[in-house]
Amino acid sequence: MFDSYQSNTLQYDPVKCINCGMCTTVCPHAVFSPGDKKVELANYLACMECGACQMNCPTGAITVESGVGCAYAMFYAALTGKDEPTCGTGDDGCC
Repeated sequence: MFDSYQSNTLQYDPVKCINCGMCTTVCPHAVFSPGDKKVELANYLACMECGACQMNCPTGAITVESGVGCAYAMFYAALTGKDEPTCGTGDDGCC
């Protein structure tokens, strides 16, 4: 069973949101949901801090300190079309 992470670094500023829906598309745990004029933070505790929402938010409405295991690296590799995940600039791999 999935245990919610009780404290995370996710911050969402709805004032900056343009309702593009990218966060709802890339979030693997449905933390965000579509709203009428702004995306809504629907399931805050389900956030695993992968950083996909922040990387894909065009207005900077979402911030999160990425780095849960190698989740960030795997998402970044998948989103950028890289064959192997890396944990940062110059790393040969981490997972």
